[in-house]
Amino acid sequence: MRFSDPVSTVEQLRELIPPPSELVSEKEIDHIDHHCRSFIERSPFVIVASSDGAGSIDLSPKGDPPGFVRVLDERTLAVPERPGNRRADTYNNVLRHPHVGLIFLIPGTRNTLRVRGRATLVRDGQLRESMAIDGRTPVLAMVVDVTAAFFHCAKCIIRSELWGAAEAGEAMGERFLAETMVAHGGLDLPVEKMHRIIENDEERNLY
Repeated sequence: MRFSDPVSTVEQLRELIPPPSELVSEKEIDHIDHHCRSFIERSPFVIVASSDGAGSIDLSPKGDPPGFVRVLDERTLAVPERPGNRRADTYNNVLRHPHVGLIFLIPGTRNTLRVRGRATLVRDGQLRESMAIDGRTPVLAMVVDVTAAFFHCAKCIIRSELWGAAEAGEAMGERFLAETMVAHGGLDLPVEKMHRIIENDEERNLY
């Protein structure tokens, strides 16, 4: 598709969206203070952005009991690896290009916390054992050296009515993932069977 009147320079962009106020510009800090720590310790969900450095971007959701992302000190976070689809897109990117971004959410809360930093994959035994759940220790952890942190305004949560939109998800049905996997993968497999495979995986392989 072709569109008219593209925005191609910073000057054009700033004609449409003026620079932020000093109040907004100065809210970014370069470490995890007690406000950030409190938010992270209450968050059960984080979205991790990564890049291979060549233009391919990935966003990966990660969730666990609140506080699963560990604040090791004011400059260091650690995110445990849990069993998933084994694509390891984030980790493959980190090995090529270590810069990552994270957005922490707390259900029912309008604020979000944004963090940037450089990531390293580690197999430190003591760290991994401290992240064990149900006796199952993660095979690795992603450690993030924090370079920036700030709280994002609540407007996107307010506009989306995010925490009051359960009806939209329910309308999609519990077999939605199975349907998409069969369709997108061109699988010669009944949706019902794919749904049972997914349910079994969720029951047996959370940790």
